[in-house]
Amino acid sequence: MKNKIFTVSTFILLIIIISVFFHYSIHIEDALTLEKVNQFGISIPFVRILFEPFIGLLLFFNRVLYTIDEIIYTLHWAILIFLIYSLIKIFLLKNKRKEFIISQILNFPLLIGIWFTLFVIIVFIPLPNNTIVNNSENFVLVTTHSHTNYSHDGLTSQKRLWEWHKRNGFDAFFITDHNNHDRTLDFKKSQRENKIPMEPLVMCGEEFSGSNHMSLLGLKRKFSTKGFADSTVIDSVRANGGAVIVNHWYDGQHKTLEYYKKIGVDGFEIENTATDRYYDRSIYRKVKSFCESNNLIMNGGLDFHGYGNVCSLWNAFYIPDWKNLSPQQKEESILEIIKKHKQDKLKVLMYKDRPFYSSNNLFFSPLFTMVYYFRTLNIYQVLSWVFWIILFLVVQDRIKNIISYNKLFSLIGVLCGTFLLVLGLNYYMQIENIKGFTEMYDEYSTILFYSGSALFLYSIIILWIRIKKRNIKVN
Repeated sequence: MKNKIFTVSTFILLIIIISVFFHYSIHIEDALTLEKVNQFGISIPFVRILFEPFIGLLLFFNRVLYTIDEIIYTLHWAILIFLIYSLIKIFLLKNKRKEFIISQILNFPLLIGIWFTLFVIIVFIPLPNNTIVNNSENFVLVTTHSHTNYSHDGLTSQKRLWEWHKRNGFDAFFITDHNNHDRTLDFKKSQRENKIPMEPLVMCGEEFSGSNHMSLLGLKRKFSTKGFADSTVIDSVRANGGAVIVNHWYDGQHKTLEYYKKIGVDGFEIENTATDRYYDRSIYRKVKSFCESNNLIMNGGLDFHGYGNVCSLWNAFYIPDWKNLSPQQKEESILEIIKKHKQDKLKVLMYKDRPFYSSNNLFFSPLFTMVYYFRTLNIYQVLSWVFWIILFLVVQDRIKNIISYNKLFSLIGVLCGTFLLVLGLNYYMQIENIKGFTEMYDEYSTILFYSGSALFLYSIIILWIRIKKRNIKVN
């Protein structure tokens, strides 16, 4: 018991030292100047603070710069630690080595299943993340790039997308579903008819897949874009009184920047957070330099699809007297800044909780992520860690007397399998509502159903074997 108390005390002390003496202050940064923007702050939900060791860590891994790659590397580290622990334990055991080896072999698939469940939670479940606080007088927060399940790769309804933007502090947002905007116009109309509240304001757009993906913003009538040339589509947008932004320029067919300027786009996304948090820095500098030289607007592409990175980017438009404007005036004020390329009235804001790093060597990233996570904690989050650590220390011996660690591991596997199954079934039930649009519900419901079934059945079998084995010994 003394060794446990010493280990726990050391861990708590280490958390306090890192968070106090090596503190990294979370802040909002201007993506164009790379300077802190003091007019905007951060709010941390009480629920997150209360369950900080569970929610906070998952959110911090969600916000890593190269999400999928880095979360996969956490599995590598989990396996490495599992193997090192197993080898040390085998070496130290004088008897029951064979029993321990068999037990660890049975635990290995459970480890993979639990990691996969955590991966799904990080990427697909909307955890109570930190949100922006707008302390400015005249800046309003706007999304110019987002998707619903009326996009082929969307995984959220229009209503849930509206709720998501409200929760994350936005004043307005464009829905830019892929190659269609009919449903968005209908949703926008329902808001104007007061079927949902007017804040945040819904505006109509479309992500056109031409030579590159482009956001067509401020659409007011239905028209087709499928199969049309870039210039034809841009002419239709102009006839609508709209604006055109080139999205994630690096990810298309690589027409030149000069090509898009020539056909009349208003500007380019300078950051896009759909997958990685930042553009490659060489691309960033190239796009930024080109836009500044040619007086084109730069904005940020949140590119939210209903899954992936939590909210970490906002466009802040300088629009005085926003509250007293009509919905039409609000939309026109936003579009005017974009169409007239008034960069001084548009800031691209990014959530900053760690320094920038390249993707050259991500294997050690999970270790650095853990360190930076503890560096960002405030006093309340540290106290939450202390509370849960002490609680774990108090109850672990009692739990051990009721259920062994191996059985507990199996039980966690059962719960994880159940969670995956339920989520898969939930996605499956959505398929009928959006036939002909998104493919994601069908694809993910299948993956989650089969992986959840496999994990659930395996965990149940291992748990039953371990319970039966104990009963035989007792008898």
